[in-house]
Amino acid sequence: MNFRKVLSNRHFVSIFADFVAIQDVYIVSATKSFVSPTSLAAWFIPALLMLTAGVGYGQQAVETVKVVAKPVSRSIKLPGELLPFESVEIYARVQGFVDKIRVDRGSAVKKGDLLAELTAPEMKAQRAEAQAKIEGLRAQRQEAFAKAFSYQATLARLIDAAKTKGAISEQELETARKTYEASQAAVQAVENAIQAAQATERSVADLEGYLRITAPFDGVITERRAHPGALAGPAAPWLVRIEQTAKLRLVVSVPESETATIARGSRVSFGVPAFPGQTFTGSVARFSRTIDPKSRTMPVELDVVNSDGRLGPGMFPEVEWPVRRAGASMLVPQTAVAVNTERSFVIRVKDGAAEWVDVRKGATSGPLVEVTGALHEGDVIVKRASDEMRSGSKLTVK
Repeated sequence: MNFRKVLSNRHFVSIFADFVAIQDVYIVSATKSFVSPTSLAAWFIPALLMLTAGVGYGQQAVETVKVVAKPVSRSIKLPGELLPFESVEIYARVQGFVDKIRVDRGSAVKKGDLLAELTAPEMKAQRAEAQAKIEGLRAQRQEAFAKAFSYQATLARLIDAAKTKGAISEQELETARKTYEASQAAVQAVENAIQAAQATERSVADLEGYLRITAPFDGVITERRAHPGALAGPAAPWLVRIEQTAKLRLVVSVPESETATIARGSRVSFGVPAFPGQTFTGSVARFSRTIDPKSRTMPVELDVVNSDGRLGPGMFPEVEWPVRRAGASMLVPQTAVAVNTERSFVIRVKDGAAEWVDVRKGATSGPLVEVTGALHEGDVIVKRASDEMRSGSKLTVK
């Protein structure tokens, strides 16, 4: 109870006079006589108890406002990391020795550009061997064709002779037919051998093509490890690393409490220490839809266009992450929220009496603050709340 307010109340003055009359107590000026402390206590203490119990005490006059409901939009600062949109370490697909490296750290390359050339003498020997085998098989094919043609002609003559009864035996005619069929099979076998040899030759040629290492996409060489004369191959160290930097990935770990309104395509602004005072933007492109159990965050990827090359992978930007509530938020003046050691609450005016409503404060929006609790839009609350306004006490709206 604020006793200063009690003592200044007109009802107190009236009660004071009544008790003075009852006790026959007279208060005189300081220059005359004084009332003894015992006499004062005889009427003051009962009066004070009656006042604190609400007897004769008037209603409190308060200023009120209504609870406002509207969407709240704000942003929080989150750390992020810029990564290349594509990054790959280039290995040699076949074993060989590095003959030439045509790029170095910082070289800009296009898809298909030559990065390095290898040499493998044994591949040339294998290809020459395959080509020689093909030529030999082609000669065999000509010989097989000639034999088959001869056997075909012999069979044709025997068939004509067999038209004369008794001129050719049936066994002789059958033997000629089988011989011709065998010659055809021999021709087909040679053809199959030629095709196999050609496939071997093409395989070796393909492997020789792997001696020329090209860029898989447009990008920048960020690191080079190989030099001429080094042994390269699938089991050897990689030669160069290429990264696509014209487009970057910005990875942001969004807290669990702010993941409900992640929207694909949303534009998000950020800044980097390398360019103080400048703002860049990216669009939300991908998110994992799962929360990291250790950090309680969800990784979200933004696509960042970097055609001028000012931004680089590895930078740590500060992201202005937008926070939007799915629905409208309850807003009240900041002075309407009272806080004590046990709770935070607003005082709602209901049927002319004070009603404490527990709330939890959220984001601020100018002079207003977002609150969550058992409040509804349009509820009338005390503009300047205090725990001196006890729940249930009568209130008068100014």
